[in-house]
Amino acid sequence: MNKAAEERDLIERSRLGDRQAFARLVQQTARLVYARVALDVPDKHRAEDITQEVFLTAWRSIGRLQDAQALRAWLLAIAASKVADDVRRAGRIKRDATVVEATENVAAPAGDPAAEIENHDQRERALEALRGLPEEYRQPLTLRYLAGADYDTIGKQLALSNGALRGLLHRGLVLLRKRLSE
Repeated sequence: MNKAAEERDLIERSRLGDRQAFARLVQQTARLVYARVALDVPDKHRAEDITQEVFLTAWRSIGRLQDAQALRAWLLAIAASKVADDVRRAGRIKRDATVVEATENVAAPAGDPAAEIENHDQRERALEALRGLPEEYRQPLTLRYLAGADYDTIGKQLALSNGALRGLLHRGLVLLRKRLSE
């Protein structure tokens, strides 16, 4: 059975309530979804939580997925919606969190604050530069360097040959370095 036929079968079985079939779909797409969420959500733990929310929503509404070939696009649309919800929720919570932040800062573990600030600033600059790249470079770079996916996994997720993937990663890194040096 080829990859597309296997995926259609897994989707159909998931629609019928087969949790193991859905778990296989999650295994095949989790890195893609996490990588997309991590671009917009700098907190790793929050990005992981949102990714779980995406798959919970997908499980509940798998019956609405009409075209099996649109699985990844459908999941990414759910992810975008969940990220937007998180941003709205964070905006509401942030207004009430001033006291909590002040107490967290007092109880923070001792470390080199200057180094922590520098690392945070560098990460934010890199993520901002990555967000500004064209999608064809942003997705492979995010999967490789934020989600830690290997070349085979990325190639399968994005339907790219190994050579095409390596070319996109190389050109994307060159463009990213250029933007970071500006």
